[in-house]
Amino acid sequence: MKSKTDVLIIGGGLVGCATAYYLAKKGVPVTLVEKGQLNRQASGQNAGSLHFQLEFRMVHFWKELEKEMSELIPLSIESEKVWATLEQELQADMEVLQHGGFMVAETKEELELLKKKQDLENRWKLNTVLLTGDEARKIAPYLSKNIIAAAYCPIEGHANPRLVAPQFAKRAAEYGACIRTDSGVTDISRNNGKWEVTIKNSDVYETEHIVFAAGAWIEDLAKMIGLHVPVYPVPLTMNVTEPVMPFMEHMVQHAGKRITMKQVRDGNVLIGGGWSSRFVKKNGKIDFNQLPMILPDVVRENCTIASELVPNVSYLRLLRSWPGVTGITHDQLPLLGEFSERKGIWVAAGGSGFTFGPLYGSILSDLITKGSTDFEIEAFRPGKLAHLNLFMS
Repeated sequence: MKSKTDVLIIGGGLVGCATAYYLAKKGVPVTLVEKGQLNRQASGQNAGSLHFQLEFRMVHFWKELEKEMSELIPLSIESEKVWATLEQELQADMEVLQHGGFMVAETKEELELLKKKQDLENRWKLNTVLLTGDEARKIAPYLSKNIIAAAYCPIEGHANPRLVAPQFAKRAAEYGACIRTDSGVTDISRNNGKWEVTIKNSDVYETEHIVFAAGAWIEDLAKMIGLHVPVYPVPLTMNVTEPVMPFMEHMVQHAGKRITMKQVRDGNVLIGGGWSSRFVKKNGKIDFNQLPMILPDVVRENCTIASELVPNVSYLRLLRSWPGVTGITHDQLPLLGEFSERKGIWVAAGGSGFTFGPLYGSILSDLITKGSTDFEIEAFRPGKLAHLNLFMS
């Protein structure tokens, strides 16, 4: 059966559902297809951190990425505004809390990184303040005495990743979007000036625009249209403690170690920060039908760092560890916009996917409907991959 839609979105995570919502709200006929269930992968398996100050990975590669910061930091500033009003926008409680966040330092070398980070952020008017350890502990008395300094961002926070994407999808459907699950894409082709997308039950959609919002699986989709798009699957680990009375209002990360932690509304402390799990292989290839394996040594080290930064955490029992798969780009930056080699094919991936997800959706909806966006995104457009696709037909 052949159907028509103006925009077909591939991927039912946060970016896909947000894009469907913003397009449908504008009255655009849009269909979203997801090979499994909505929010099943990275968007629903992450720890829900809202990173508005530069993350650990950006701090350590600031020299290589300094030029791109002029475009990345404005996305952070705007993302904070989007999250601040998102529950009102979507008419739902999604446990969005923005009580502030710290990036802490324990050594002089880490302090120097924080100083450079703050210089970059303040240059582009992101509100962060560099505090001494004692000043940080006046705001957050639970922080370790080993912390000598901290960058404080009063607008950082977290949300419940199990609630956000499904709410976007719900509201998108109310505006007329068609949401299809268990609908994996098997082929993409060009026919008579239109894109045709075949899904696993042999249904075909004819469309003007296709949005790749499938995270770690974008590389496979791109191969269907003859492009190399390096979005790499990375298996991660998250941990959660037993619930206790509130004692930790803020998100905590580190300038020199992989860690993020925060206490959620129910009292559990979520501990993550980019620690790996291990893919299961079948016949020498990654088997995406199986969850990645949790590595006990990784869990132990992640939780040890958490206990050293917030000593009260050392008294809590670990309830559960779980894996998730995310997609990262070759340069750790967003990939956002239209492929110049394949007009009508759009992509949003990489960067801080959960934090930027709603904004990605809004930007794509503007680009598709108006042909422009209010944001400078030249550093993130797919054209930066042109050298990889020079010989692709």
